[in-house]
Formats: sequence, C-alpha cells, structure tokens
Amino acid sequence: MGEMVRLNKYISESGIASRRKADEWIASGKVIVNGQVAVMGMKVDDSCEVVANGILVRGKNPFSLIAFNKPKGYTCTAHRGDSSGIYRNFDFGQDLKYIGRLDKDSEGLLLLTNDGNLCNEISKARNQHEKEYIVTVNRIITDEFLKNMAEGVRIIDSNKDAWVVTKPCIVKKINDRKFSIILTQGYNRQIRRMCDVFDYKVVKLKRIRVVNIKLGDLQVGESREITEEELNELKKRLAIDRNPKKYNDKNSKK
Repeated sequence: MGEMVRLNKYISESGIASRRKADEWIASGKVIVNGQVAVMGMKVDDSCEVVANGILVRGKNPFSLIAFNKPKGYTCTAHRGDSSGIYRNFDFGQDLKYIGRLDKDSEGLLLLTNDGNLCNEISKARNQHEKEYIVTVNRIITDEFLKNMAEGVRIIDSNKDAWVVTKPCIVKKINDRKFSIILTQGYNRQIRRMCDVFDYKVVKLKRIRVVNIKLGDLQVGESREITEEELNELKKRLAIDRNPKKYNDKNSKK
C-alpha cells in the first residue's frame, strides 16, 4: 500500500480534474472507490480502484509535462468534439491537460501535464508566474505606445464584466511593428485588448516562454518532453521543492 491521501487530492493529482471539480463529483455520487460510491473526506492510495465521472484514475502514471508549439487556427478546449481542438488534431495522451490556454488566433508555447496541482499553480493569476510573448501589430510602434502598455491598461474583465487595470509589465521594442511583452496575469485575450485601447491591431501573437520553459526551436505542431534541468528549475521557481513527492521524478518509473 502507498501513502493514503484525501480522495479529492488523489483525483486532482491524476490530472483529470481540479480539486474543486473532484469535490463536486464526490458530492454528486460520481466517484466510485473499489466498487462503492465514495464519500467526502475519505482517503485512498494507489492500491484502490478509483473511477471518477466514468474515468479510471490511474494514480501510478509517471509524471508528464510536455511543451507543444501550438499552430494558429487550433483551439485549446477540453471539449474533444471540437474539430479545431488540439486534442482532435494532435497526438496527446488522454490524461494531459493544457496549462493556460492560447486563443485560436494565437500560436506558440503551450504546456500540457497530467498533474492537476502543477496546472493550477501555473495557471492562477494570483501566483504571478511570467509568460512572455512576441507581438506583431498593424502599424508603426511609438515610444508612447510602449510606455502606455508597460504602465498598465484599463480594459474590461470579460469574466466579471467589470473594468480592471492590467498590472505593469515589461515591454520591449523589437522592430517597427514587433515587440515583446512579459505578463504575470492572464485576462481573456489580454494583449489584443490592451493593443485595441491604443488603436493597434494584433497581426500575430506568439508565446515563447512560460516561467522558465522556452519555446526555443521547437517546430510548429511539434511537442517534446520537458528536460530534467527544466523541471528542476521550474520546481525552484514555483517554490515546490519543499514537497518533492508532489512531482514525481519522471525518470523513476519506466
């Protein structure tokens, strides 16, 4: 028998759902443990057979974190029936979840993992993890535009239907129509809407970094496993070295 953990945590760490969603499934009788309907607060280990919302939870799966260069024209959606969805068009494992969506018109680095805690840690805006983008716009970039973008822009938070001011960020000019921007938050279509405020239209938007993981020379539509060095640095950046069991050594299970 392995270490006993709370059922909602066990489901979350399998990567198939957040801890909150796991609680909803347990409360509604959608989780079965060893043939019996689960109850809130119960504990399980890897010897248990856990079925959550019809999905067999495979707690013994080795940790996986991959980098994918998402092409323009594909959606990040958990709905696998979407014909333009990444899960319909690329060969990802069924238990991998994307970390921080890219909209259909954007491209570049997308991380996918089977670890729900890691997904939540990077995705939550309050944790202020850096994401870097290269942006091409439709007209000449001015110093005033760069200054205004860097200082924070008043936009609508579509999730709350309320005005917000984006956090100050690092913006650097690359050429007359291209700049880099580093964000620590992620409002829906944030960069496009920030540019719209100053009458600039985004022509191309490419994410090139998430925390310490870089897109590098990864070709469009291709994916790769994160290296051990990248994973170790990521763990340091996310301050999770205090609990190394949370993220399995991906080389420990073959």
